[in-house]
Amino acid sequence: MRVSKKLLLGSVVATAALVLAACAPQAATGGGESTGESTGPAEIVAGVITSETGPLAGYGNQYLEAFKAGLDYATDGTNEVNGTKITVEYRDDAGDPDTAVTAAKELIGEGVNILLGSASSGVALAVAEQAAQNKTLFISGPAAADAITGVNEYTFRSGRQSAQDVATAGTFLDDIDGKTVAVFAQNNAFGQGNVAAVEAILGGKGATVAPVLVAEDVTEFTPFAQQVLSAQPDLVFVAWAGATSGAMWQAMSQQGVLDNIPVVTGLGDAATFGAYGEASEKINFLNHYFPGAPDNEVNTAMIAAIEDAGGTPDLFSPDGFNAAIMLVQAVKEGQGNVDAMIAALEGFEFEGPKGTMTVRADDHALLQDMYQARLVADGAGFKAELVATVDAADVAP
Repeated sequence: MRVSKKLLLGSVVATAALVLAACAPQAATGGGESTGESTGPAEIVAGVITSETGPLAGYGNQYLEAFKAGLDYATDGTNEVNGTKITVEYRDDAGDPDTAVTAAKELIGEGVNILLGSASSGVALAVAEQAAQNKTLFISGPAAADAITGVNEYTFRSGRQSAQDVATAGTFLDDIDGKTVAVFAQNNAFGQGNVAAVEAILGGKGATVAPVLVAEDVTEFTPFAQQVLSAQPDLVFVAWAGATSGAMWQAMSQQGVLDNIPVVTGLGDAATFGAYGEASEKINFLNHYFPGAPDNEVNTAMIAAIEDAGGTPDLFSPDGFNAAIMLVQAVKEGQGNVDAMIAALEGFEFEGPKGTMTVRADDHALLQDMYQARLVADGAGFKAELVATVDAADVAP
């Protein structure tokens, strides 16, 4: 594992561009770097709290498989760094913030001062609050809510956030300034949040945002697809979840929206690839990760380790792998002292499965490349195919 640490000064975007385009990390291979001499405590216990059951169990499983692979990778198979053994306690939050808070309090009461995990944004925010109250390091995982970034000095993230998704959507147009972006979403907190994000990020770059919000109980989507066409947008950003997805995409296809306007939505995990029906090959997808997107040694190592353990690399695998690398960095440099571990992670630059990752020092956002992708027919189903890699600097939150 190659790592380096630097503080990010001046313009975030300019610095990220330099870091990700030009700077190669400078440390030696092997995150564990076992020297045979103990320079810290004999053992440090970390607590991982994430969804092993509940509605987000699939995401939690992706994170856990990759976290275990990443810890093995970052310590050269020893689970030790500079003579300090890293022991991990696992807790299932079932996607429930109250359950997660109880688990966090129990772990902290047992002396744990490093927490990781969270597939749910609600869980992550609740655990972040506990981390601040108890002066405990917290490295959040797949949870994407922008509110997690900068919520307090103790909270970091090992995955991407919603702002990076929205910024990636904007890259499907050569120049967003002066363009109209329709946001097609459900009229609930999820949909309204996406409208707000598009207005803040793409609107901030000069786009006009035209929301088309649909009540959750609607099952006939033709009038709304026609409403999108009437707005004559230059781009349609779709934020949708739930059982009506298939009918919604069918209406968008039948009304010609997908043939006349670039339509962008997020590409989820492999289990969702068959959900778009006849629209599959007409949609432009922004993407956080799929196994074929990055081409580097770390990604190859992660995929092999997960598959050797009987798992399948997927959307949130990098988040778990990154978390393990960050944990090892914190233990190696901070030796269990929370302030020192925070300092060790602020500005930390490392090679992860997606390439060069940088922890932004001032708010702990994780700067990283994103992807444009498409789905192509693969036998009876579909597979993801890379269209372009979007530089981290261009989608920095």
